[in-house]
Amino acid sequence: MDDKQKKSKLVLEDGRVFNGYFFGAGGLRCGEAVFNTSLTGYQEVITDPSYKGQIVAMTYPLIGNYGINREDVESKKPFLEGFIVKERSRIASNWRSTMSLDDYLKENNIMGIEGIDTRALTRHIRLRGAMKAVISTEELDDNRLAKKARSSPGLVGIDLVKEVTADKPYQWQEKGAYKVVVIDCGVKFNILRQLAARGCAVNVVPANTSADDILEMKPDGVLLSSGPGDPAAVQYVVANVQKLIGKIPIFGICLGQQMLGLALGGKTYKLKFGHHGGNQPVKDLKTGRIAITVQNHGFCVDIDSLDKNNIEITHMNLNDNTLEGIRHKKLPVFSVQFHPEAAPGPHDAAYLFDEFVEMMKR
Repeated sequence: MDDKQKKSKLVLEDGRVFNGYFFGAGGLRCGEAVFNTSLTGYQEVITDPSYKGQIVAMTYPLIGNYGINREDVESKKPFLEGFIVKERSRIASNWRSTMSLDDYLKENNIMGIEGIDTRALTRHIRLRGAMKAVISTEELDDNRLAKKARSSPGLVGIDLVKEVTADKPYQWQEKGAYKVVVIDCGVKFNILRQLAARGCAVNVVPANTSADDILEMKPDGVLLSSGPGDPAAVQYVVANVQKLIGKIPIFGICLGQQMLGLALGGKTYKLKFGHHGGNQPVKDLKTGRIAITVQNHGFCVDIDSLDKNNIEITHMNLNDNTLEGIRHKKLPVFSVQFHPEAAPGPHDAAYLFDEFVEMMKR
């Protein structure tokens, strides 16, 4: 560690303090502290809009060794509040790399901290749960920082979708056998790439687009995208989804599943520390197959709140038995809690995009 590096602190709402050194942008930021268990794909993590409102700690100890490229970003810019690593690589070695992790965070005004004991932080979050936190290079008084963390808004009841959704409709791919409208609640580019690769015309609309406006576009299917925060805080999307159910095939991913669950009369709740990483085992209850999935969510649909007469449970998480997939028994509607577009991580679940295309074909 360079002695000339500027000191920085991460302070949790319960008063736990972690000292480190800053890289990227300086300042003071508040957010919910969570950990991500992916071994690679830090660039995809940083550019996932679902991390709006969160400070992300990577459990893998060395981050930044292959730099940053312009091809693998998952959104127009990073939305996370801060990025925590054990050690930042000073060397970025990859033929596609155009800049270092440090320079990328500086360019996008994102705070980074290194030198923190990320194992101790992860264990603390696992035991106590995800909690509000503050990172700072300016104010370094522990008590004042803990107070700032406690008084920050957090995620519950906060609409973060409006912070990440598209400003206006746009076309990702103009021509295709099937026209898909993607409701952008914080969509990742690889979701759009997966649809385009299967011959779909892909139209992206802002999250507040009305059901009538979507139906006027005469799509063959609607995709409810992933996104950040509390699904119960985006009732305007839930209300529009309710109007679309039964009129058109619908596929929901991550936050999309949560909003679909609410639209179908279910309830959502906050997980203790969420699922963030590329190694979550999920069982397909129909085939018995187990997929290793990429996940990034802090909320979940309550299984017991769903109407089992009309809704089938299709997937379950093998770590904690939480809900990972649902399908309507009569209508062309299904969703999953994990990320089948698989960036970063394995490709076990990409078949779900094929199922969506088959559903539109039928």
